[in-house]
Amino acid sequence: MSVTIDITGLPPERITFCPSPLAELGAALHALAEPAHHARLHAWTTTTAAALKPELADRLHEADFMWNTTRSDILLPARPRETLAEELDDLDLMDDEKFVGAALEISCNSKYPHGAPSPLVDEPMRRRALDLAAARGPRQSAFVERMLADPPGTRAWIRRLLEDCDEAFFSDTWRRVRIQLAADARHKTELMRRKGLAEAVTAASPAMALEEDGRGSRIVVDKLVQGRTAEASAVTFLPTAFGWPHLFALYTPGWQPVIQYPVADRDLGGAASVEAVTLRLEAVAHPMRMRLCRSLARGSSTTSELADAYNITAPEVSRHLAVLKKAGLIITQRRGRYVLHQLDVSVVARLGSDFLESVLR
Repeated sequence: MSVTIDITGLPPERITFCPSPLAELGAALHALAEPAHHARLHAWTTTTAAALKPELADRLHEADFMWNTTRSDILLPARPRETLAEELDDLDLMDDEKFVGAALEISCNSKYPHGAPSPLVDEPMRRRALDLAAARGPRQSAFVERMLADPPGTRAWIRRLLEDCDEAFFSDTWRRVRIQLAADARHKTELMRRKGLAEAVTAASPAMALEEDGRGSRIVVDKLVQGRTAEASAVTFLPTAFGWPHLFALYTPGWQPVIQYPVADRDLGGAASVEAVTLRLEAVAHPMRMRLCRSLARGSSTTSELADAYNITAPEVSRHLAVLKKAGLIITQRRGRYVLHQLDVSVVARLGSDFLESVLR
């Protein structure tokens, strides 16, 4: 599964790498709402949450469906600006139907790849938004009711909330991270100019790739969802210091595609693909392969040694080893006429974090 953004015929100048204060605020708010997703940000989330005034914390809780389990498209601007105020001004220009539909993205998750009517004009979507909000709690339900009844007033409330967050904690945070994000965006832009888009896309995230063939060109984002855009008129890449392990892709019809990618962390290594994680989980799920891994973790073994240890045939051992090898879990080396197999402990050690990263990506 993956998200595919068609960029056939798109000139390079229409592909932009640029930081966005609004997008970074959205990422920071998500980290505050879901600190368990962001262990590396523990110090920041703990300190910031403790310093929030109760009134602001309550308001953030009311509206957290816009950045909690999903990220509202209104928080991923296709035209990044220098300041949060400028991006909020741009947001004010959006019509109510589009704004409310994007803000209440909880109501259209299953329809997102194909587009969904706004709850302001579609009664089934309206009922769905209210039902899903009710499941999240009475304050969220009341907030959605207000948004559907008074879009202008609620939009003004959201703007004040984001401005208050900026005053309370984000302006200082943005001054600290914007230099890193701007440097990353410049690096990707220069990489695209010198070595091409494929190099820049892969450098932004190993979970992304550029595919080119006779049918055209596509940016492919490795995610546990399926989606595809029509030919894009432009694509914006937004680096984030708060994003890992998430990789967000805005690709719904009627919106310019936007990808928010976490800036590189030297400690993370390469991100495993969803396919690789699936193969590895399936490989170790078999009870006999689990037992073989026990021996292979302790040292190198030949096929015959494993067959003898577990009282199974050599061909059966070979079949299990082939599955483990295809999943990249074992190292094989030849010593004379013997072939020795050993578990790649470093890969297995990453399996838990790779799985978590895949489902959160």
